[in-house]
Amino acid sequence: MTPTATSAAPQTGAAQATAAAAAANEPTNGSAALASDFETFLTMLSVQMQNQDPLNPTDSTEFASQLAQFSTVEQQTLTNTLLTNLGSQLGAMGMGNLATWVGMEARVTAPAHFTGDPIQVVPNANDLAATATLIVRNEAGSEVQRYAIDPKSDTVTWSGIDDAGNPFPNGNYTFVTESRANGETLDTVYGDIYARVTEARNTDQGVVLISPGGVEFAADSVVSLREPTT
Repeated sequence: MTPTATSAAPQTGAAQATAAAAAANEPTNGSAALASDFETFLTMLSVQMQNQDPLNPTDSTEFASQLAQFSTVEQQTLTNTLLTNLGSQLGAMGMGNLATWVGMEARVTAPAHFTGDPIQVVPNANDLAATATLIVRNEAGSEVQRYAIDPKSDTVTWSGIDDAGNPFPNGNYTFVTESRANGETLDTVYGDIYARVTEARNTDQGVVLISPGGVEFAADSVVSLREPTT
């Protein structure tokens, strides 16, 4: 309750200081509420000074401390508001820039959506590899095909045809490259694919890009962009 000079009984200096400090620390919603609270704080401070015990007046440094405390809260609130607005503006700018990615092909380590057309794969074979094998896995993670590739090739094309000459079912497929030298496995790494970006979505984990087949990947995981090949 806001004290007034006519209705409020005089309070002790300690009680008045506590009430004023509580008002200064109370959270507010926006600059309008902050301005209203500041006016209330000044009113309470004036009433406190008018109704202090003349035989035991409040130390002037206590009033200064209360005012400084409220000013600190005021500055923190304004700073938080500024940072929130700035973050929203930067997020909007980022989404605006990413909008130009829609329709482009992004090179990324992610599953590729197969619908019957060959898929271009960047195998990422080890530079020291003498031989390399491309391993194809379906959406369940099961191996469905493997065959030898040139470890020096920048890209290879997966036709989507099994060893019997039959097309694989439509779906998402992952590519893994096994590099070997001197009869030993050097490493096994995921190959990159070129996924067409159909949507850019802002999430709690950052901006996520969507490609056909419901494949999702982080925007910052994209290695490069290119115009669609078809």
